[in-house]
Amino acid sequence: MTLLQCRGLRKSFGGLHAINDIDVDVEAGEILGLIGPNGAGKTTFVNLLTGDIPPTAGTIVYRGTDITRLAPHDRSRIGLSRTFQVPKPFGSMSIRENVAIGSLFGKGGRSTDRRDAEARIEAALATTGLDRVADEVPTTLSTAGLKRLEVARCLAAEPDLLFLDEPLGGLNPVEANEALKLIRGLRDRGMTIIFIEHIIKAVSAVSDRIMVLAQGRKLAEGTAREVLSHDDVKRAYLGDVSGALKRNAARVAARRAAAGGGWS
Repeated sequence: MTLLQCRGLRKSFGGLHAINDIDVDVEAGEILGLIGPNGAGKTTFVNLLTGDIPPTAGTIVYRGTDITRLAPHDRSRIGLSRTFQVPKPFGSMSIRENVAIGSLFGKGGRSTDRRDAEARIEAALATTGLDRVADEVPTTLSTAGLKRLEVARCLAAEPDLLFLDEPLGGLNPVEANEALKLIRGLRDRGMTIIFIEHIIKAVSAVSDRIMVLAQGRKLAEGTAREVLSHDDVKRAYLGDVSGALKRNAARVAARRAAAGGGWS
């Protein structure tokens, strides 16, 4: 079942087309990896889907309903939630209290019934491994812990569609592997995930499909094998390798000619 559908999605900042006519369908229960070089438009794309910025053109449909102009908090009410690249928790509040915010603003216009909210909070803390430090403040957490706190806050909202914006950023290999296990576990519970990450190997390891952006446009979409073998994707990441090799060979030939045929 198609959970989220974008058609002709575009975002312009003056003369800069940050997102340019993107069409994509996100199927329920899948992990869609989103990759691309720096400045490709990945976070801008997610900002459009979560309502943080309005599109210049195009439509976003969720469960058959047009949500193109829906506010971020209203999107949270219908089951969308997101993490951010740079965690910014409420430093004066405990880890548990930070997670409680997600519980109060989650899917379905959550009631403020204390027992109901506490159950969601404790479940989110346990899933992310933060239950043992729940009464501490976020400043005691490592980068990996702060990333998990972002996820826990989202889980307390009980989303159907979760956006993860570079959840592995700043993590060492062991921490990154633990984060990937968490992401797989969420998908196994039926959650749909859009996963932005620079580490292509990590995205390939957990994603059912991958979409590649470059300069605001969709370059390719498919399995990891399909997109990573795509010539346009290779050029986006590596540049025009063949052209660079030809230019380098020409420079070497010119240097040899200037040296009378020898090496300089």
